[in-house]
Amino acid sequence: MKYFWRCCLWLLSLGFVGAVVAVCGFIYVLHYYSQDLPAYDQLRNYEPPIVTRLYAGDGRLLAEFAEEKRVFVPIEFIPDRVKNAFIAAEDQNFYRHNGVDMKAVARAIVKNVKNIGTGRRPEGASTITQQVAKNFFFSNEVSYVRKIKEAILAYRMSNTLGRDHILELYLNQIYLGGGAHGVAAAALYYFDKSLEELNIAEVAYLAALPKAPNNYHPVKNHDEALARRNWVISRMAIEGYITDAQAEMAQAIPLEMKHDSSEEVDAPYFAEEVRRELSERYGEDILYQGGLAVKTSVDPKLQDIAERSLRKGLMEYDKRHGYRGALTTFETLSDWRKNLADVPAPEGMLREWSLAAVLEVSAGSAKIGFVEHDQGEVKLATSKWAREYKNDGYALGPAIKSLDQVLKVGDIIIVEPVKAEGNANDNAEAKQEYEIQQVPIVQGALMALNPHTGRVLAMQGGWNYRYGHSEFNRATQAQRQPGSSFKPFVYLAALEAGFTPATLVLDAPFVLEDDVAGTWKPKNYSKEFYGPTTLRVGIEKSRNLMTVRLADYIGMEKIAQYSDRFGITDNMPPLLANSLGSAETTLLRMTAAYGMLVNGGKRLNPTFVDRIQDRYGNTIFKHDDRACSRCGDKIKWEDQGVPVIEDNRESIADERAVYQIVSIMQGVIDRGTGARLRYLNRPLAGKTGTTNDSRDAWFMGFTPDLVVGVYVGFDRPRSLGRRESGSSAAVPIFGAFMEEALDGVPVSPFRRPSGIRNVRINAETGVRARPGDKKVIWESFIVGNEPTDEMYILGEDGISLMPSYGFDEYNYDQYYMPSAGGLESLPPELVQQPPTSATTGTGGLY
Repeated sequence: MKYFWRCCLWLLSLGFVGAVVAVCGFIYVLHYYSQDLPAYDQLRNYEPPIVTRLYAGDGRLLAEFAEEKRVFVPIEFIPDRVKNAFIAAEDQNFYRHNGVDMKAVARAIVKNVKNIGTGRRPEGASTITQQVAKNFFFSNEVSYVRKIKEAILAYRMSNTLGRDHILELYLNQIYLGGGAHGVAAAALYYFDKSLEELNIAEVAYLAALPKAPNNYHPVKNHDEALARRNWVISRMAIEGYITDAQAEMAQAIPLEMKHDSSEEVDAPYFAEEVRRELSERYGEDILYQGGLAVKTSVDPKLQDIAERSLRKGLMEYDKRHGYRGALTTFETLSDWRKNLADVPAPEGMLREWSLAAVLEVSAGSAKIGFVEHDQGEVKLATSKWAREYKNDGYALGPAIKSLDQVLKVGDIIIVEPVKAEGNANDNAEAKQEYEIQQVPIVQGALMALNPHTGRVLAMQGGWNYRYGHSEFNRATQAQRQPGSSFKPFVYLAALEAGFTPATLVLDAPFVLEDDVAGTWKPKNYSKEFYGPTTLRVGIEKSRNLMTVRLADYIGMEKIAQYSDRFGITDNMPPLLANSLGSAETTLLRMTAAYGMLVNGGKRLNPTFVDRIQDRYGNTIFKHDDRACSRCGDKIKWEDQGVPVIEDNRESIADERAVYQIVSIMQGVIDRGTGARLRYLNRPLAGKTGTTNDSRDAWFMGFTPDLVVGVYVGFDRPRSLGRRESGSSAAVPIFGAFMEEALDGVPVSPFRRPSGIRNVRINAETGVRARPGDKKVIWESFIVGNEPTDEMYILGEDGISLMPSYGFDEYNYDQYYMPSAGGLESLPPELVQQPPTSATTGTGGLY
């Protein structure tokens, strides 16, 4: 018995010593691994990287920019249903332990001991607090050292930060697949819903993801994801967060990923332009991590019209210049479906187009086949445009009379379904008929803005952005010559110098010799000379010789000042060739400059952004910074004064002269180079532009409240073709846009300022209309500058009365500049001074 008690005492002593050693060892481990633990105080003021979101003018999502796609939601705004689902799945005792769940740890130890030798991954017992510690401060390394440090840090955090704050960190930081960080971003990605809109089944699915989000994708791993979701639902019922009946109903709901991209605005050129602006303004870190909310100016309806109108116009131009042939040709049709699947889609190919193999060809039709679709048919009637492309589009092959002139068996072509006439939707028969297509090699851009606010409403910077064709924005980045679309600013300078729309300018040969550049002889587009012609007709018919002679008299220094003042150029060289639009600029600048003509000569700063807010909702930028008196905070009428918003825009031109230019450009539509737009039957004005050798084609046009600019040209400048011009290439795009954009929209007449008087004049001579005159128009004059019954000639020695032999017998060989406005209509300095000699640049533009 004595030995028994000694043995018990010895064992007790040994146990005590062991306990002391264990305690000391535990303390040592805690002390040792507590060294150099990361400081977690930063989590008190948690500001995670969150997504910057761009919104269209109607509030719909335009684009997102982020390194981590996250939408931060404070804990008080996260629904209990969401919190309960994650607690039930990840940490049932979250609100009861101190950062480490010892029961779960013991359970994991036992299970891991049993799994020794099985090769299974050790099972953890991480609480939500431990996961927060790992997500913020540790890697995903599987080791006991990391788990010990993680547990120590979790204990400290639990006693310092508070449970709700830790849960807020967890639910906003955790990665849930699909690039989504945090529950709010995941709800949008998987279900296109806010957290408040999620049902039990949906929150359960989100709570199923933390363990392995890539293993539970609702489409790729549907069965595993469904099982995991239903397990979470059962856990919610066990923990008492939902009833058994609710759990049963939730488990019966199919697991489907719902993301409606139709609610998003597709304007990649616009979004990229805003992204560049934000990057320059705030830097990359704020752009991709700062969580900015950016309200842009884009109008989704107009943007969609712009994209379709530009593409349609580029396709029409491209087809006028012939078919460049099949993408490739199979030598044999054996196993053609497999081979067709290996043919890469060409860059720029649209989503609604398909690749097809030509299986049979006859004179009137061709049978084609697809990788996955049923076989279809191409008919001769829709293929007559496909004449052979020759000499870079300068020449065409013979007219198409048989389809075998275009296609042969084995050709791989691009086709598009032909829609049935009279029905917006394809019927079964029409789906089998296709039309040959090709990706245009020509490029272009379209921009629309509000001339009163500068808000850019639509911008399409090329044929195609999203599908890898080109991210280069030809509306804002391409420096091109505007050609004759620059002329209105030359004539505006003349009007402000005292000329009138009825002033006669000689359209006759003009020669300028320069010791460096040699002899420069500009010509009209028609290669003809038209003699004394009014300023109005000079714009309407886009006369180069009149413009050069006018600019030479006024002085290119003044023309350059107007160009810089309207933002077309910066420091334009005073070269005479620049009066014809040889100085390069962008479509954005030209569109804004025309906006300043529409709004009466007021300074206009184009903008893609209306307002920017930081992550806290504070407005840090607003485009419209005008003061508003009497706006106040009242939301209902209480006999307060009408709000008054000041107009603080700088006036950069006489509004009366600007109105005269607008009136003249209305004539471009009525009877000039833009006459094909008369079918729109709306108040319209504008100007075509075509550069030397037809390298660039422009049309700048507007209504009283909308300015639209169109540019067409090759990225590597070359001629568009001998018969191509702004009228043929750009005007149809403008017309297609305006026809749809103005449908159902009332358009008021152009606003006429005070100080303008309309007078009936002879359209040819510019003098007051007389009985019997055949060509009579109403012309706009500044009060006090109306025409008389006499015509004057402004020659090299000043102004003199038109010779008595009259207008029809005038000697066109004399290089004079006549005026029909009367001697008093021109400033005295113009009467005294002969035409100036301006320096010329290279090349003349039409």
